[in-house]
Amino acid sequence: MVVRLGRRLIAMEEPILADHGISMWAYVALSGLEDGPTRTQAALASAIGADKTRLIPVLDDLQRRGLITREADPADRRVRLLGMTPAGRKLHAAVRADIRAAEEALLASAAEKDRAAFLAVLEALDQGR
Repeated sequence: MVVRLGRRLIAMEEPILADHGISMWAYVALSGLEDGPTRTQAALASAIGADKTRLIPVLDDLQRRGLITREADPADRRVRLLGMTPAGRKLHAAVRADIRAAEEALLASAAEKDRAAFLAVLEALDQGR
């Protein structure tokens, strides 16, 4: 059932991402930068569960589109700090809002107590990453 739900969520999110002109991995990368700059591309890849070599073209595209920055770390110029630009934050917030609205619509058929229990279990499982 978890696999079927995962597929359903992906199918629900794909048109939202397409409407915003962003791929799933680009959205995941922006989500990984939401709390502030990340010290290296490798650290971001590890944090979001992506292969570093496959993430680089995604980051190149995000940078080209003005959604992220890659700046030299003043403490170590060999290291690149990755961060979201205001345009990246705006896009990320819009995509997240649309995805959350779709999730709310999906959960609307469940009773409130069942929704609350389901979300509590998901949060507990997520903490065990």
